[in-house]
Amino acid sequence: MNTQHTAVDTVRPVLHYTARNTWLNDPNGLIFHNGLYHLYYQNNPHGSTWGNMSWGHATSEDLFLWTEQDVAIRVDPYEEIFSGSIVFDAHNTSGLGTTLQPPLVAIYTSAYTKASPHSGLQAQSLAYSLDGGYTWEKYADNPVLNRSSANFRDPKVFRYDTGTESFWVMVAVEAVDHTVVLYRSEDLKAWQYLSSFGPANATGGIWECPDLFPLPVDGDPENFKWVLVVNLNPGGPNNGSAGQYFVGDFDGTTFTSHTTVTDGLQDPTRLSEYQWLDWGRDYYAAVSFNDVPDGRRIMVGWMNNWDYANETPTGPWRSQMALPREVELATVAGQPRLIQRPGAEMSTHFEPTPFHNSVALPIAEGTHPLEAEGPVLLLEAEFTAGTATEFGLIVRKGAAEGTRIGITPALGQLSIDRNNSGQVDFHSTFPSIDSAPIVETVGKYTLQVVVDHSSVEVFAQAGTVSLAELIFPLEESTGVSVYSLGGTATLEKLHIYAPKNPSWN
Repeated sequence: MNTQHTAVDTVRPVLHYTARNTWLNDPNGLIFHNGLYHLYYQNNPHGSTWGNMSWGHATSEDLFLWTEQDVAIRVDPYEEIFSGSIVFDAHNTSGLGTTLQPPLVAIYTSAYTKASPHSGLQAQSLAYSLDGGYTWEKYADNPVLNRSSANFRDPKVFRYDTGTESFWVMVAVEAVDHTVVLYRSEDLKAWQYLSSFGPANATGGIWECPDLFPLPVDGDPENFKWVLVVNLNPGGPNNGSAGQYFVGDFDGTTFTSHTTVTDGLQDPTRLSEYQWLDWGRDYYAAVSFNDVPDGRRIMVGWMNNWDYANETPTGPWRSQMALPREVELATVAGQPRLIQRPGAEMSTHFEPTPFHNSVALPIAEGTHPLEAEGPVLLLEAEFTAGTATEFGLIVRKGAAEGTRIGITPALGQLSIDRNNSGQVDFHSTFPSIDSAPIVETVGKYTLQVVVDHSSVEVFAQAGTVSLAELIFPLEESTGVSVYSLGGTATLEKLHIYAPKNPSWN
């Protein structure tokens, strides 16, 4: 939530972070430090479209209520501040702090301007903070890693511990080469090349914003796998921007994927076989927080798509972050796959509505309104298929609009139809029906749906499938319906929760 939200701004979300009156895109520097979640992000401090790239900054105690802070690292005449990450240098390996006052260190991409001696290049640089992440000083000897490349960017850095030694690892990309490059360092200043990964699977656009982290499979602490995330634009499963991931092993030098489907050039006929973070149109540049307590892995993505990002109908702010998602690895159809759900803290902001159905409800053919409404809702539904060709929910429903969340059993398909979701004519590619594969589980289809003023995020089959989509409905379109096409279905359960804070509506 943006703490400056007002009731007049009817499409500004409350659960999804937005800047007060400027543009934002990729999340950067995600870290939990001194009891707070710090969200840095690509920000234009001077306008509501992309440009003047700097790092904005927001803080939160619970991942959902955010306070916007001052711009953290600003553009200057010589460089724009592209994406990167932040680490807590607890042992002051960098020498940028002291033993008693160890620094936070930001590793970011310097996108050098024509005024710079490095004009046209992208290289990795440092900035450091001694006050917990609020004010930053650029390192005097930047850049610290320069490959003389125009497309070397988006460093994610973490501490790797073998048990006998520990060191910093950087995961970055050569964007147009579809290659992830890995480096190591003892002090965050001098970097040694380790290995490369790619091209592999989806290569229909440039690669950006990588991440690499370990997770236990099925919660087994004796069976860890590593997840390599690579975002790309365009080339997503439903067009435009998207994020993919690979599961495998990392030995401190090389990442080895066990889930690669195709090497080299993308095969467009096999997009559905790749592992996607999200199948919707609006989930990109997703990366995870460093140093979250209890070993939780929490990711945040940018909720937009480069096809139309600069033209979405909001102002003076533009763009929002997706919900923070807790991710786990589970065995699905014999393979390790990411499970994604909204961070558990979200539930503390909701309470049951009077409509809280737990009795099976047959759905006759047609559309049937429910006794629940609101621009901000959490819905948990369970369906069984009958004779219907398609069935599901309609949210933000009004007299002539609504966003349809449908299941088509014969196709094994979950879809979001936003052709009539409200204002859709601001860009030719925005009206869409976007789909994902879904497999019936023990005869059931389960959906968790989060509706938040100008977005819908769907988590299906216990988080094995997700779709994130922007919508821009009329303020008065707040209804919820169930529907069935070509026959009947059964709504086995439906729990609807409304926000505890009435001002969110």
